[in-house]
Amino acid sequence: MTSLDDIVEIFDLLGDWDQRYQYLVELGEQLPAMPEQLKTEDNKVKGCMSQVWVHPYQDKNDSTRFHYYGECDTAIIKGVLALLIQLVDGKTAEEIKQLNVDEIFERLSLDDHLSPNRHVGVYGIVELMKQQLTQASKSKNSLYVA
Repeated sequence: MTSLDDIVEIFDLLGDWDQRYQYLVELGEQLPAMPEQLKTEDNKVKGCMSQVWVHPYQDKNDSTRFHYYGECDTAIIKGVLALLIQLVDGKTAEEIKQLNVDEIFERLSLDDHLSPNRHVGVYGIVELMKQQLTQASKSKNSLYVA
């Protein structure tokens, strides 16, 4: 699991924002491919200028822990998506629901370097991640790897 502290440390080491943007782009490039059948309207982030999809699935060894597939059509937001997926990877639904987007923006100085429209999109990504887990728990559906 990657913590916000780990990512803050990496950002601090990188120094300037050109290097940080490059790091985010590289994170996005490393994001595993999302199965095409998961690119549905239910998995699509609303309110984001980019085309973004996320889908949770349960850990095969511990059904209380989750992982996410994600896909995006723009490099920088795909990098932010990859960063968010790293932050929630292997956590429980309750831990994921506690994810504080404002803290992420503040500690990584993203609020100074992403446009207001991008902010809305990032909030939308996290909100959908949380909603998907809530809906699955209400319907008692398991979320397995597609």
